[in-house]
Amino acid sequence: MEGWDPSTKSTLTRIPLLTTKAGPRDGDAWTARLKEEYKSLIAYTQMNKSNDNDWFRISASNPEGTRWTGKCWYIHNLLKYEFDLQFDIPITYPATAPELELPQIDGKTQKMYRGGKICLTVHFKPLWAKNCPRFGIAHALCLGLAPWLAAEIPILVDSGMIKHKDDAASSAES
Repeated sequence: MEGWDPSTKSTLTRIPLLTTKAGPRDGDAWTARLKEEYKSLIAYTQMNKSNDNDWFRISASNPEGTRWTGKCWYIHNLLKYEFDLQFDIPITYPATAPELELPQIDGKTQKMYRGGKICLTVHFKPLWAKNCPRFGIAHALCLGLAPWLAAEIPILVDSGMIKHKDDAASSAES
């Protein structure tokens, strides 16, 4: 955690670490891991809400807990930019981090792969590997998606690559 700002350190230390090393093919152990994931996500969401920093909603979209969907948003120049968020839990999870996808902005930045998968290879993946199996979905959102949104969304807005929903609606009416 050297070189991290105090806010990130504080947030990260308050997200519960996970203990069960299990993936989607591990039966009852995967069920135990999912329970830990939910506890960690709930703690992170509650912490964000108490700090007036609520920025995502996700839930498992299948009973196995291998497909997750939701919304994330970023406030820039006092405007809220909202995006669909989705990801699949890899078979090799937790050794492999999930690939977070924002399909609405696919192809609008170089820091994204086909299908809207955000680029996390350089900074996040080594951190994930070092902390496996203690990191989970909440950690991927905190240390992967949140910094990516903070770095990319202002650039995309300022360059005109993405528009606020009100701007898009008013230009469509013209």
